[in-house]
Amino acid sequence: MTKVQAGRFSANHDGPLVVFLIGMRINHFHKPAKWLPVIRAMGPMLNELHRDAESGFLGAETLFQPWRTVLLVQYWRDFDSLERYARARERQHWPAWTAFNRAVGNDGTVGIYHETYSVPHHGLETIYANMVPFGLGKVAGTVPSTGSRKTARTRMTGQADETAP
Repeated sequence: MTKVQAGRFSANHDGPLVVFLIGMRINHFHKPAKWLPVIRAMGPMLNELHRDAESGFLGAETLFQPWRTVLLVQYWRDFDSLERYARARERQHWPAWTAFNRAVGNDGTVGIYHETYSVPHHGLETIYANMVPFGLGKVAGTVPSTGSRKTARTRMTGQADETAP
């Protein structure tokens, strides 16, 4: 079991970032031959990315919505790295994507989705109070939320917050 980190902490990340939300939804439980391959494809992709420090992949957090939906929140150095991985025919993603299109296509049995957000430097802020490592804090590590990381405004802008108590 992961230990709770008592106190207030922020992610130890400084700079731009790409947040990539990717996941699937099981629309027809009675057709596991359609959705099981989709579920099974993500592990090898994540393993491949974790082994490749040069890929630009920083890490991920997996979340489950009861019964139907899986969401992976991925953190990337930049969009070019994410796109390069997605389009590389020799990597795990490309064959999984083409297999999905052949097996499922538009038949409605399995839904997939992704959203990509490019976050500029000083365009994010994080706080983890009495939490286990999570999200960007899990990926980048954490530091105490003191000084320039004490308030949401100072974490977001990197500038002093004159109104903070």
